[in-house]
Amino acid sequence: MVERRLGALPASAEFLRRLDVAEIVDELCPVRDVAHVTHGQVIEMLVANRLSAPAPLVRVGDWAAEWAVDEVLGIEPELLGDDRLARALDAIAPRLEEIVGSAGARAIAEFGIDVSRLHWDMTSMSLHGAYEAQGDGFPQVRYGHPKDRRVDLKQVQAGLAVAGDGGVPVFHRVYDGGAGEVAQVVGAMTALRKMAARRDFLLVADSKLVSYPNITALVEAGVRFVAPAPAAKIPDHLYAALDPESAQVVHYTADRDTGKEPGERGVYRVLEDTHVLAGPRKRDPVIALRRILVHSTGNAAGQRAARDKRLRRAAEDLDKLQRGCGGRFYNTAQKVAARIGVITKTHRVASCLRTAIDTDPDGRPTLTWHFDQDVLAAEAAVDGWYALLTNLTPDQATPEQVFLRYKGQAVVERRYSDFKGPLAVAPIFLQHNRRIAALITVICLALLVFCLIERQVRRALGPEQTMRGLYPDNRAVRPTGRMIFYHLAGLKIRPGTTTSPPVILIS
Repeated sequence: MVERRLGALPASAEFLRRLDVAEIVDELCPVRDVAHVTHGQVIEMLVANRLSAPAPLVRVGDWAAEWAVDEVLGIEPELLGDDRLARALDAIAPRLEEIVGSAGARAIAEFGIDVSRLHWDMTSMSLHGAYEAQGDGFPQVRYGHPKDRRVDLKQVQAGLAVAGDGGVPVFHRVYDGGAGEVAQVVGAMTALRKMAARRDFLLVADSKLVSYPNITALVEAGVRFVAPAPAAKIPDHLYAALDPESAQVVHYTADRDTGKEPGERGVYRVLEDTHVLAGPRKRDPVIALRRILVHSTGNAAGQRAARDKRLRRAAEDLDKLQRGCGGRFYNTAQKVAARIGVITKTHRVASCLRTAIDTDPDGRPTLTWHFDQDVLAAEAAVDGWYALLTNLTPDQATPEQVFLRYKGQAVVERRYSDFKGPLAVAPIFLQHNRRIAALITVICLALLVFCLIERQVRRALGPEQTMRGLYPDNRAVRPTGRMIFYHLAGLKIRPGTTTSPPVILIS
């Protein structure tokens, strides 16, 4: 008898129904009455596809025939040709902002998501192809500063706002490949306030948030924020003058230290002072912000290890160069100096490396070198320190509470990992930038469903939010969306007949 894969399709379909995705799309992007399937139905199917079997958007009809798309979503596989998918993406492309805002607002209302704290960050997606002819009014595929360091490829970018409650991505926006992250904060903040229907949320972001125009706009709008200060804005001598032992110990354990003995875990400490942010013009009023100075023993150990590794590798190359001076490859002072420049740049030791090139009695170049210990000591004095800036008042949050709210920022990084991992942004074959923007929205809607399922499962488990049976050793763990979908993937369905009901099978 015919069997079809079921997997997490029923769960995905139920959450899409509760989010009203098809209804939102169909209201904004209606089709003719004679259409066999609406744009909203196609978009729901694409979301389910991303969640069940992400792959390049070709032969989706074959996927639908293999999976129980007809039984669960009510869409006949033969209606899902490549042209139909393209028309749906083209239809939603001009209305993405309204679709995203409506779906996010629906998620907040339907699932009771607490949006008092939102974490914002941006990422990039590199694309192969020239993309010379692009539609106006849609994010442009351009060269930029890619997160994957593929500077040879053009890109688009996406910003994601994740609720502190369950790490649910309630909002996203697609940007040009060359758009600067700093300039997008105010627009995102405005859209978030509209979607969340509240003014008093806390916006947590990375250091790209910290610019005079951004901070001014946030303060004037009454939006509270926490963000790390850019390293260039805090002089090293300020950190060097601080004594970690005099700082307040924070009751926080990093995820990487959870399985360690208490004495082996990293310790965080906080101090507080004031940071003054000056405008680009003399007449601009200065903004005084609370500055939380954080010291992490784990970060300090990591920075020491990284520096020792750089120095060790640089020393190996310098000793090798020293032995080779006057030989075939380094027979002039210019060649020796050029090699020193390469070593300095490769191992990033320009600040502490001291060299002297001389000549021996036979006229051959010689090299002496050493690392400046005073410079290294000064660098070591600032290990483990960083600063957080906020406009939260002391009555609203203590230094420890400011730190703890910022540490939730890791959730948005985890969602980008889900975005590019199990939901598979790539490989996808699209020719038009409007379709790229539309498909990123489809993937973000899939991420919303993915995270809602994870959140609801954890909430159903009670305060511990753990369960057994997910791993062979039967240890108790918090279920992730990835693990939930993995364990549901083996479900199949045997369609019913006139004489027998459908049967769910476990493979």
